[in-house]
Amino acid sequence: MNNKPPLPVRPIRATQHPAPTHHFTMRFSSTPRGARLARHLAGERLDAWGITYGSEAHDALTLIVAELCANAVSHGHVPGRDFRLGLTVAQAPGGASVAVEVTDTRGEKLPEPAPAPVGPPDPPDDADGGRGLLLVAALADDWGWYPRFDGPGKTVWATLHAVSR
Repeated sequence: MNNKPPLPVRPIRATQHPAPTHHFTMRFSSTPRGARLARHLAGERLDAWGITYGSEAHDALTLIVAELCANAVSHGHVPGRDFRLGLTVAQAPGGASVAVEVTDTRGEKLPEPAPAPVGPPDPPDDADGGRGLLLVAALADDWGWYPRFDGPGKTVWATLHAVSR
């Protein structure tokens, strides 16, 4: 039937880890329910990939996902458009490097954390926004954003090195 020779395959050495090791991406409705579901599914995926529930890395990553998804719903919402969550875990020396990406369809509102308080951290009760990105900046090893490449909007990302158990 098929007389073509097989394509050559480059062997992977035992010490080499193919990257990424795990990847998850899904679109969610741009609602509080969608953000909550994204947080729950991210927690499930992380646990299935070896970043166990209750560990410091799992808690930090779940909070990062929750904050970025809440921001996508609160500040990146465009009626009728979803947001997308992406998780990528790549093996690194001593653990795993986890990347969280949340993409929304609103390009004119760019992420900017509120300035850190100078005095006691007692913001007014009616102050709205900015604290979520301060949490992300405190928990993640690095974070940032870039314009969405496949349409209008932006992707906000954060990375964290999770120590092996």
